[in-house]
Amino acid sequence: MLRGLSRAVDPVSAPFAWEAGADGRRELVGARVTQCALSRICGACAESLGRPIAFVGDDLEVARNAFHAPPLHESCAEGLAETEPSWRVVRTAAFEFVRPTKDDLDRRPTFQPSALI
Repeated sequence: MLRGLSRAVDPVSAPFAWEAGADGRRELVGARVTQCALSRICGACAESLGRPIAFVGDDLEVARNAFHAPPLHESCAEGLAETEPSWRVVRTAAFEFVRPTKDDLDRRPTFQPSALI
């Protein structure tokens, strides 16, 4: 188990940046999403990231090139995408972590890939 985390991490069944919500569906944990961005760790396995970096998101996130889920290893992203039919995998060499401004309706940060592969 990771320090400060009350459960074991599994990249597919119990990814680091997600917790089960009241309805049993996965929900992102804001503090862990930020930790992934600032520490450059994978949102699924919590290990250091290399390149390529991958993101998972639905068609809308892919179209706007802005993802709410944190950066992932390519293999972790593919494993997660298999569990959620609406998710697509996008590969990149770099990304920007964009925090919302006071005027944004969606107060969640986004990850914006800047060098798609």
